[in-house]
Amino acid sequence: MPHEILKHEDNDFVTPSEAVKKYDAVAELDFPHFVSWADIERDLSAWLGNKMQQEAIKEIYHLETSVKLSKNPELIDEWRKLQTSDHFYYMCTKWFNDGDVHKYFNPYDSPYEAFIAYMNILNDFSIKANKLGEVKISE
Repeated sequence: MPHEILKHEDNDFVTPSEAVKKYDAVAELDFPHFVSWADIERDLSAWLGNKMQQEAIKEIYHLETSVKLSKNPELIDEWRKLQTSDHFYYMCTKWFNDGDVHKYFNPYDSPYEAFIAYMNILNDFSIKANKLGEVKISE
């Protein structure tokens, strides 16, 4: 897309780094809490708002040190992909308008099905890592 934009002589397209250098700051922004684009609350509850999501994120982060110490690029890549926010978004149990949006973008029939699938995949990942002998997963 930038290539197409740059074809036009009258554009003022700049990268974020270029914008910082080119323009003076007009104000300071203070965000003492996490913010997001999602849902009415505009916080992290779309990804971490229930016990399933919290358990899933706890388990994937539990593997961090061992996976990184393995220095196995394929294993690290898979572990990073298991942290994709969509996995946790699919486990959201919100209702009303927010729930409708979550259902629309969710390939699973329920948040519970998403949780079970994710935890099974995470378990398979742990078994694979253990078989490679590169990661020792403590129960």
